[in-house]
Amino acid sequence: MSDSPSPARVVFLGGLGRSGTTLLERLLGEVPGIAPLGEVVHLWARSVLADEACGCRELFAACPFWCKVGERAFGGWSEEQARRMLTLRSRVDRTRRIPVLARLLAEKQAVAGWWPTLGTVELDEYVATYRSLYDAAGEIADCPVVVDSSKHASLAFCLAVAGVDVHVVHVVRDPRAVAHSWHRRVERPEDGRPMTSWSPARTSLHWLTENLSLELLARSGVPVTRVRYEDLLEAPANTLRRLTARIGLPPRLGFLADGEAKLSTAHTASGNPMRFTVGRIRLTRDDGWRTAAPSRHRHLVTALTWPLMIKYGYRRALQGEIRV
Repeated sequence: MSDSPSPARVVFLGGLGRSGTTLLERLLGEVPGIAPLGEVVHLWARSVLADEACGCRELFAACPFWCKVGERAFGGWSEEQARRMLTLRSRVDRTRRIPVLARLLAEKQAVAGWWPTLGTVELDEYVATYRSLYDAAGEIADCPVVVDSSKHASLAFCLAVAGVDVHVVHVVRDPRAVAHSWHRRVERPEDGRPMTSWSPARTSLHWLTENLSLELLARSGVPVTRVRYEDLLEAPANTLRRLTARIGLPPRLGFLADGEAKLSTAHTASGNPMRFTVGRIRLTRDDGWRTAAPSRHRHLVTALTWPLMIKYGYRRALQGEIRV
């Protein structure tokens, strides 16, 4: 019998940023058996190369957890490996590649070993590196499940095509709230520089692209569970019970009580400022956009996204803005 540990099961949080993925990851990270890793897709540039802070507030290169993960997975982190991963990402992990990845996923079992357009060598190398990282992180954290909140549907497709046992959690939020968040000025806690901001129209197009891509992934046979931000905040215990059941872990939710959650330190690489939060937080919806967002912005976002809004259960929220 082999003494090697079992491969980590991967939970991938997908959806457009500002939809509640960091909050959901932090809550899942409090469930015994789950290790939150942050936005692993950005680890190579922001953590390995730029040495930004881990969620524990130590610089990445000084974080004991990530030092052990790098040593276990690769014999240590290296600039050469990080730059290689960025090169591979530019070639195989892009939104424009999703139609090809979806075709590969559909044909994978029917025509084993045939990989048109995308070379199997580059795709396999790219995903094998993630696989090694996930397994090492699960082993170091002593957790059978790891959470990657990278969000990008293209990475989820890459993992699925290459055979990773991945369960995708499709996180959805009212696009008007998402657009308002992306339009605001938010400073990065690492250096005080402003985070990327988008116009309401651009946010709407990204919201549609990411959500439709994840719908396509679900139709390709990959396990996908949809979680709405609004449901998570209105009924956190019920939402997490349903999700942990789908993941296959017992719902040990002792960190939830009276509309609050108690968060411990998390070793999350990259993500929004909430990854640094420790202690008790109130689980309340951020609906400030309803009064703060200009009506012209809300109407524009609604006009561009209303079919998917209805599909995701926002029909009542559309009353007064569009006739449905």
